Amino acid sequence: MSGFVNRLLSQFIEVIEWLDSSTDILVYRFPVNNQEIKMGAQLIVREGQAAVFINEGQMADVFMPGHYTLNTQNMPILTMLKSWKYGFNSPFKAEVYFVNTRVFTDQKWGTPNPIMLRDPEFGPVRLRAFGTYAIRVTDPGKFLRDVVGTEGLFQTDRITGQLRDLVVTHFTNALGQMHVPALDLAANYVEMSQSLQGQLAAQFQEFGLSLVKFLIENISLPPEVEAMLDKRSSMGILGDMGRFTQFEAAQALEAAAHNPGGGEMSAGLGIGAGLAMGQQMAQNIQNAQAATQQASQPTMQQASQPVNQQASQPTLVPTPPAQKGVRERLAELKGLLDDGLIGEDDFNQRKAQILADV
Repeated sequence: MSGFVNRLLSQFIEVIEWLDSSTDILVYRFPVNNQEIKMGAQLIVREGQAAVFINEGQMADVFMPGHYTLNTQNMPILTMLKSWKYGFNSPFKAEVYFVNTRVFTDQKWGTPNPIMLRDPEFGPVRLRAFGTYAIRVTDPGKFLRDVVGTEGLFQTDRITGQLRDLVVTHFTNALGQMHVPALDLAANYVEMSQSLQGQLAAQFQEFGLSLVKFLIENISLPPEVEAMLDKRSSMGILGDMGRFTQFEAAQALEAAAHNPGGGEMSAGLGIGAGLAMGQQMAQNIQNAQAATQQASQPTMQQASQPVNQQASQPTLVPTPPAQKGVRERLAELKGLLDDGLIGEDDFNQRKAQILADV
């Protein structure tokens, strides 16, 4: 008889607690099954938890963190539902759910498909975005009643899909109303994140959740558009394309000089670049010589006049041709400097010589 009594008493649950070692469980149902909870049993609710008692499908008492001795005094709703009299001391059956109320961080969100927008600078564009958010269960009873239902184990992935859809919908709407150029969006991440967090707070509260943090990590253009932007940036950095072409030709000559056995193609490129540069230098030198000769030779009319006739006309001074020759020489000299065919010191010396000849 005593053994039967001991076995019967062993079926009564005397300590109710949940030691959570997971990182993604939102709700855990304590395994009561066919066992009964002994009146006066110990309920231990740790920090970051809440315990909810369910009686025959109806929500009863909710216990926040603390150590409780279960009795009719601290279970008023369950006492009313079971019509217990004061001081009732028999075991009872009830479902006990532990709700995890800590902050769940690093919840991912992102746009499954590109967002079509009309950009003020690029026109119609497609944008993708992703980021993170953090949630906390602030109303355990509402969350259990409206979201979890009767599931014995409820993890974050059971609700993150719905929350992600909410985030993407509000993010798309906010992005379309901002009318900010795509290249200026990075400067508005903080402002957009704070604004969206405020807009989404009411939506999350409908599930018994609070949106603790919301972050936009990146908003990006399609890869092909980013490639074109890279080319555009490169052209801006290069500046003068003519000088860049000359620089590339000089680099090809240097590479060919250091690799004489590099094959017929590299040799042909080196010879072609060398001929082009040689022709340009020869043309510049010929132009400079022609300008010098034109400035130094007298006109045919002055050479054919007698000496006494030239003396009788002292007012005729051939200054315009000389001045025109100086300008041409200086222009040619400046061209050689711009083309990189002469250095700054050589330019200054030749310039001083031309001015001295005037």
